[in-house]
Order: sequence, then structure tokens, then C-alpha cells
Amino acid sequence: MEGLGNHAMMDSTELKVSELLKEVHLYHSSHFSSIVDNTVSAIKSCIDEIPVDFKVTADVAPKFVRDIGADKVDFMFKKPSLIEIGGSYSIQSLVRPELNVDLIIRLPKGCFHEKDYLNYRYHAKRCLYLCLIKKYLEASPSIGKVEWSTFLNEARKPLLLVYPAAKVAEVPGVFVRIIPSATSLFSLSKLNMKRNNIHNLNHGTTLQATPKYNSSILEDMFLEDTAFVNKTFLGWKEIREALILLKVWARQRSSVYVHDCLNGFLISVVLAYLASKQQISNSMKAIEIVRITLNFIATSESWSRGLYFPKTGLNSITKEEKIQLKESFPVIICHPSGGFNLAFRMSRNGLNQLQDEAALTLKCMEKCRAGGFEEVFMTKIDYAVKYDYCIRLNLKGKKEVYVSGFCLDDECWRLYEEKVHGILAKALNDRAKSIQVTWRNTQCQWSVNDGLSVLDKEPLFIGISVSTLEKAFRIVDIGPNAESKDEGLEFRKFWGEKAELRRFKDGRIAESTVWESEQWSRHLVLKRIVEHVIGRHLSLSMENIIGAVDQLDFSLLHGAGDPVSYSGNLLGAFDLLSKRLRLIEDLPLKVSSVQPLDSAFRFTSVFPPEPHLLANEKFESLRLNKYVPSCVQPLEVMIQLEGSGNWPMDEIAIEKTKSSFLIQIGESLQKTWGVTCTATENDVDVLMAGYAFRLKILHERGLNLLNKEAGNDQAKRVHSTDKKLFIHSQHASMINGLQSRHPIYGTVVRLAKRWVSSHLFSACLLEEAVELLVAYVFLNPFPLGVPCSRINGFLRFLRLLSQYDWTYSPLIVDINNDLSPSDEKEINVSRELKRLVAYAKSSANLLTKLTFQEEIGPYRWECLFRTPLNNYDAIILLHKDKLPYPQRLLFPSEADNGKLIARGHASKSFQPFLLPKDLKGKPAALKNKLLIDFDPSRFFVRDLEKEFSNTFKVWHDSLGGDVIGLTWVESYSSKKRKQETDVNQAHNPPKVLKAVGQVGKGFVRSICFLKPPKLTN
Repeated sequence: MEGLGNHAMMDSTELKVSELLKEVHLYHSSHFSSIVDNTVSAIKSCIDEIPVDFKVTADVAPKFVRDIGADKVDFMFKKPSLIEIGGSYSIQSLVRPELNVDLIIRLPKGCFHEKDYLNYRYHAKRCLYLCLIKKYLEASPSIGKVEWSTFLNEARKPLLLVYPAAKVAEVPGVFVRIIPSATSLFSLSKLNMKRNNIHNLNHGTTLQATPKYNSSILEDMFLEDTAFVNKTFLGWKEIREALILLKVWARQRSSVYVHDCLNGFLISVVLAYLASKQQISNSMKAIEIVRITLNFIATSESWSRGLYFPKTGLNSITKEEKIQLKESFPVIICHPSGGFNLAFRMSRNGLNQLQDEAALTLKCMEKCRAGGFEEVFMTKIDYAVKYDYCIRLNLKGKKEVYVSGFCLDDECWRLYEEKVHGILAKALNDRAKSIQVTWRNTQCQWSVNDGLSVLDKEPLFIGISVSTLEKAFRIVDIGPNAESKDEGLEFRKFWGEKAELRRFKDGRIAESTVWESEQWSRHLVLKRIVEHVIGRHLSLSMENIIGAVDQLDFSLLHGAGDPVSYSGNLLGAFDLLSKRLRLIEDLPLKVSSVQPLDSAFRFTSVFPPEPHLLANEKFESLRLNKYVPSCVQPLEVMIQLEGSGNWPMDEIAIEKTKSSFLIQIGESLQKTWGVTCTATENDVDVLMAGYAFRLKILHERGLNLLNKEAGNDQAKRVHSTDKKLFIHSQHASMINGLQSRHPIYGTVVRLAKRWVSSHLFSACLLEEAVELLVAYVFLNPFPLGVPCSRINGFLRFLRLLSQYDWTYSPLIVDINNDLSPSDEKEINVSRELKRLVAYAKSSANLLTKLTFQEEIGPYRWECLFRTPLNNYDAIILLHKDKLPYPQRLLFPSEADNGKLIARGHASKSFQPFLLPKDLKGKPAALKNKLLIDFDPSRFFVRDLEKEFSNTFKVWHDSLGGDVIGLTWVESYSSKKRKQETDVNQAHNPPKVLKAVGQVGKGFVRSICFLKPPKLTN
């Protein structure tokens, strides 16, 4: 049966792959081919119109020529010696949505001198040649528009994007890239990797080699020589499909589809290499070729030596050339025709990123459902979701970037990337698993007429993946010992004023850096390190170093700090309570176990309670305390008693017996330790050590649920209260275990709960559901690693909500990995999630946007927690000074639109804080003024749902919002349609809303009517 299951899964995967190929592969229809042919013909006609021997000078693009530092650039125009289509179009592997056709234009020898490979003369003439072509293209009626772009983010090698005037519905946005080639223009020996061809780069007497510059010219010289790729792909359908799938895979991953790593051509080269080494064959399916290619990328030792194609005919590379390539570049993919490195742009860090992604993808294919199809091909992995810490450097106008020139051996932007990476790698050391530094400086709209100085508009991006939280949150870094003078001097030079000599507990005296921080703000340590070293070594101000790290912390603060800082007090108080409960002797059945159930104990409560002065056994004068809250949150604690056969069988009798036990426990605690206990019909609350603990007893029959083989009859006899309590306890145990494995989990849950409540979804997603959704992010992180920062985890939660297929696939969270396939089949999704999904998608897009750019206009961080009130049919505004915890309110709500239906005055019967006059009297009397579990907002919502369940749906914020949203239910709209002539107030929206105001009298500030019910048949 297992074999059948695997076979079915493979069939399913192959079907999905087949459908994906149909969707993304652009087949060469006659209509599309004619559009391409017509555009190419128009380009050729425009070039033919250019007069031969027309004199081209630097005045065509003076700023570009000046900025790259070229001289002797004038030439007489000659026709291109060849114009032909190349690239993906030529091997029928164009992939949507980025549709472009490469048109290779061979630059004629007559425009160049034999020494134009020196001092950027070739690059300048190449650009001027394109400028002239552009001028004539813009005059053609067959051409829609012509834009400048760059070749693989290399500003010194611009190219032209030509859009046809004719629009094609099947291929919107298609364009032709005009790419110059330089076949046979220069002697290859003059461009070997040890030569210096930029003569103003002489430092002292030694001329430095210019391998990147030389390779930039060689690339154009070898541009047409793609026969080794073409002969592999033409006539082999499966390898073309594999190429298309690998392009989709790479484009989904921003960290590898970038100038210093991978591009579509390099993917085709790697496939051709594997075919030449007979590691793939035409008997394989496309997905199998993809798997082999990814495994080669991730694990092959060939990368350390370099990839060299087998010798063919006269083409061979000498040992000396191999040594030159090895000494010049960290990654080598050698062109079969000679000593040119096709991967000369790929950095060591780029290769590491590529290998990590390939290894992670292989794990997805192995462990995820349906061969990981969704994770591998359909999931976008941008920087914001991939990296734990995302930081931008605004370098606009910073002349230090190009103080030595825009184009040296490499471009100044690439050198700056290397510099930033080196500084961060040294500063972060073992805190970071990987660091990505990317400056997509040519992404902006650009013209060669503007020169190169304007290519600093886009910020430089830094992505940091944390190794472990323990290392990332470390507050002391130990440097060299005091005896190591040279190393100590270097350490102090790097760290500046942060370096200090300290004596440690083991007696060692060493250089160190200390990042003092409260426990709840340790996530800022890494940010502070980056700001310090970048500011120190690059002379950047803090305003130009923007990290997406702490912008959402405001939503979790309670006063000046994060209330999670009181968790130590809370756990200490619980331990004390647990010990005292077990020490009680005068009970018929002793307490056998005590388990905390409240989310505060597992660090997932948005606002874990602070110790309350009146909830202590003893307290001093309260006169110095300005604000003492009136309300106290109860913390649920579950008790189990010793086994006994004397429990009654009747459910009501069981509950009464439990109450009797709880009252007895309360009396014993009060008598023995002076603890204050309050009892109601359903609960017993213990005021102790600053907290209110609400005790619950799990009846022993509830333990039957632990037995998987318990019969149906036994399960039915378990009381519903015990079932809920048992499930709650199981949930608490599992989440507590997950939190201990992933310390950042609790903070992510708190942000998620805050978001859910802020957008009035408290009734849709209970806090346990939010905890499970975030648990899914941590337990099923593929195609990513486990989140190690709060913002990254929160973004993944939002994307899970917005992208998951809720209609057809139940989301199953198997924390203990003990669900069987039969268990999974019994779980169904029935909840309407459209509104929630829409809000999550909007918030995820905004959060991603804010990671990459400045706050502009309405797009600000706080908008993630501001809900648009015009999305409701009516809104109820509450008196914020009557909320039990007014300091938790993020943003006071106001109604800007709609018709005011009712306005109410605030009641004087409740104050959220005890006034000074209330704090006089004996301790027992003061404790009686405490309101345990009092939340007028919750009671009001409960009453609305009870009274108006057939009229409207209530949307509210359970964490302290001052607004409630109402949307008319469909049954109410239908009823109103049937009774259009009925003036009964029950079916008159303004009358209904006035009745709502009466229910909340003293608590409701105003009610606004925004939209009438939609009439339905």
C-alpha cells in the first residue's frame, strides 16, 4: 500500500509539473514569432538608415564617458557585421512572466583600434554605438519605446530594451534586448587574467592585474559562442523543461537570482556541463534532471576545482590558464573555447547562498507533500522572508563610494558590497550563519546621459541569517588576551570606544565588547552591533542605517517596557503556589499535580500580568503609587487529585464535588499561609505573590482521554468540562515544549495575536488557534529555515494566512509528530476565512514593502495594526477611559464617515484605576476592591452576540480596543427584503443600532451607521 501511495504522489507531482510548464513556458506560436520577426526587422531597418562613416564622439554621452574614465573614444560608424537572435529564444526556453528576446549585434572591427581594450575605451565606444542606434530606433513607427538597462547589473555595460509598437495580448510586456558582441575584436592574450589593462591603476611601481575588467570584455567576445549550449538543448525536450523549471526555481529566490550569483544563462551552462559529463541523460524526466542538478550544485566537490568542459578538438585550456583563473576568481565555470570564466561575477558568498538554497530545496523534495512542489516552485522567497534581520543603507549622495573612481577593475558598487560584507562578517562572527550584501544599483530608471553618479538612488540591502539565538543575543564578545598586544591593538582599532579591557570570572583579562541590554530587548543587540561598525567604518549616520528589527515593538509595550520582563516573577509565584498546594494535608485527596494553563506561563500572552500590589499576602502603604489598576487578570491553573473510586457519576454532582474541593483548598491556603482566596459558583481565585491564580480541577475520568484505546462509551462518559480542560492542558504542554525549543516563538505569537485583535478578528481566531498557526510556521518552515527574529516570524505568519489553500487543504499542526494519516483525514476546515485572508495579504505586502523602502505617506509601520473602519457596516466607539486596561489601546478610534446614530455619556460606576481615596483602609478591605476577570468589553460583546445574532456579526478586539465593528448578516438582509413595507423597528438598521446603544449604555461613546444591509432574494 505504501508503494501505491508513493506512486500516486509521483503521478500527482508530475501532473503539477506538467501544468506549471504549460503556464510558464512560452511556446513559439506563429503570432508571437511574427511579432519578434517584425520587431527585429524594424531594428535592422533603423540601423541600416544610419549613414556609414558618421562620426561618433564623446559628446553623444559625455557624462558616461567621463565617469568610466575613458579616452580616445571617437570613431566612424560602421554597420554591424552580424545581427542575430540569441539567448533563451534561440533554444525555445523563454519563461513567463519576464519575456525578452536577446538580439546580438556584432560590433564591427572598423570602429575600434587594436588597443581599445585599454582604459575603458571599448566600454565607452560600445555605449556610444548603442546611443546612435537608440536615436534612430526612437524615430521608427514600429517601435513603441526604447529604454536603457544594464547587462547583469553592470553599469559599464549598458544595453537597450526595445518595445514593439504592436501590443500582443498573449505576451504582454515583451521586449527585445539589444546586446553588443565583440567577436574577434581583440587578441585573447592581451586579456589574460594577469594583465593590467587600466593604466591609471598603478599603485606605486606595480601594476595590478585587472581580471574582472578583462573578463567583462571577454564576455562580449565569447557572447556568440554558445554552440556548446545550443547543441545540448535543441532536440532534447526534457532538458529544456528542466531548464525552465530551474529558472522558475531561481527566480522565486531573490538571494540567488542576483548579479553575484545565478542567472538563466549560467543555469543552461551547468545543465550543458552535466550533460557533457554524462551525469544526466535523455532517458530522464525533467523533474529528475532538476533533482540531479540541485544535488550537483549543493554537494559536488567540482566547485572547489572549477567546472571545465571535456576537451573537444583544438579547444583546450592550459594548466597555466587554470592557475590564473583559480587565483583570480572564487568560482570558475570555464568556457569550452578557452580561458574565460563564465562565472566571473559570482562571489564566494553567492556560491554559498546558492548551495544552501539547493540543499534546502532537496530537503523540501524529500520531506514535503507532493515532492515539495508548492515549496520549490510556487513559493516566493524574497529577502524580507528569508533573512532574520534586514537592513538598508541609504548611500544616496555618498561620494566616498566612488572616491577612487566609478570603474576600477570592478565597479565601485561591487567593491562597496565586498567592503560592507567584510566589516559585518568580522563584527558578527559566529552570530551570523550567512550575510548577504546586495546593491541593485541599476534597478532605477536610468539613462547613460545621466552618467554613473546617479546610480546610488537604490539603497544597499543587507540580509542576515542568525546562527543561533543564544549567539545572536549574546551581550559580551571576548577578544584577544591582554598579553596579545598586536591583536589587542587591531581589536581596539576595529571596535573603537566599544572595546574595553575586562577581567572575567575565570581570572582571564581580555579585550571585549559589551552590549548591555534588558532581557526583553536582547533582539536589539545584533542591530546595535551593525549600527556601530557601519557607522564607525563607513561614516554613516544612524538615519541612513535602517534595520527592520524593532519597528513593531511598540505594539507589545505596556508603559515603558515589555511586560514579558515580569515572567520571572510569575513563574516564581507559580512554583510557590504549586509547592503549597502539594503540602496541603487536610484534603480527602491530596494534590498530585499542578499545571499552568494560561498563555502567560508559556510566554505567548500579549500582556502577561504585572505583579499587582493588592494581590500580595502583605503590602506596604500605597500612597506613593500613582496608578493602581482596578482589574486583575486571573491565571488559570489545573489541579489533579489522587485517584479515588468514590467520585459521583452525575455530571452536576461531579462539578459540585470539585467546587467543594476548591473551597477547601482555598481555606487551607488562607489558614496556613495567610493567602486571600475568593470563591464564586464556578471558580476559586487565589491572590498570592502579586497575581490572581484561578484553580481548576481535572476529574480523573478525564485522564481516559490519554488512552488511545479507550472505547467510545468511556469517551462519552467524560464530562464536557473535563474534556475542555484536558484539551487545554494538552495544548499548553505542547506549546510550552515548542517555546522551549524555539525561544523566539512566543514573541512571534504575541505579535500575531496583537495583529488579529487589532483588526477585530478576536472572535474568528481564538488565542490557541493563533498559537497553532505560528507553531506551523516553526514546525514546517520549508522552503526556509526556522525563523530567528520576531519580524521575520510575523511576516511568515501573515503569508501563511494569506497564501494557504484553506478551501481544499486543512492546516494540520502536528507538534509532537504523532498524528497518523487517518487522523489527518478526519480534520476538516469549515470556517469562512476570506476577510481574514484579505487582511493578512494586505499586511504581508505592507510589511514586505516597509522592509525595502522608507515610510511614505500612509504606508507606515503602525498601519499594520490600524484597521480600516470603513470596511464595516456600522461601528461602535467605546469610552476608552472605561476599558479595564486603557494603556493597552494602540490607537484611539474615530469615525470619519457615516451617520451618527447615538452618542452616550460615560458611566461613573467603574474606573480602571483606583483613586488615592480608594487606597485607604485595611488590607482586607482594599483587596475586596479588586475586580478579578472584569472586562466590560467582553461582557458587552457577549450580550450583543446573544441579542442580535440574527441581525449582525460582531467584530471586536479582545486585547483592549475601543471600537467594535458590525456587519449585517445575510439572513437579516433577506428578511428585510421580504418585509420592505414593514416598518417594524426590528428591521430598521438605525433603530437596531439605537437598541445596541441601550445595551451598552454608559460604555458606548457613539454609534455610526456606514452601510445599509445588501438586499438579497
